[in-house]
Amino acid sequence: MVTEMARGKTLDEAMARTKESVAEALDGLPPQKMHCSNLGADALHKAIEDYRSKHAG
Repeated sequence: MVTEMARGKTLDEAMARTKESVAEALDGLPPQKMHCSNLGADALHKAIEDYRSKHAG
């Protein structure tokens, strides 16, 4: 879901995807599965941060 939400977006637009927006796109998740959407959003943010740090300047 995170990939679909980020596809075609600028880096800033992709960074705007939150844990909550991922869970909402999945039509909500049971509380015991909420960490799954958190992992996806966190991974996206880390990947963008890594890309930016390597391409800064």
